[in-house]
Amino acid sequence: MKLVMVFMLASIPICCYASGSGCNAMDNLIAQTIDGNVTLEEYHEVVKSYTAFPYDETAVEKFKQCFNDQSEETLTNFAVMEEAINNSEECSSY
Repeated sequence: MKLVMVFMLASIPICCYASGSGCNAMDNLIAQTIDGNVTLEEYHEVVKSYTAFPYDETAVEKFKQCFNDQSEETLTNFAVMEEAINNSEECSSY
């Protein structure tokens, strides 16, 4: 399960290629992940097509809970960082 969480964390900046190109599914997933107002039940609805196994669901739940436990300032800073990654020269060059 820890490996699944590592891959999820690593995929956010890597997926700037998809997000920067207008991938609405990825943009929505990131927005729902960093939105502290989204409950775990609502988040499960968003990611249910991406989680095939029970341990995936557990990892996703813990991943989302990590964001829900953060302050509003931290979530705002994360959104700024994610936007900077998407608008970076490295992402826009692909």
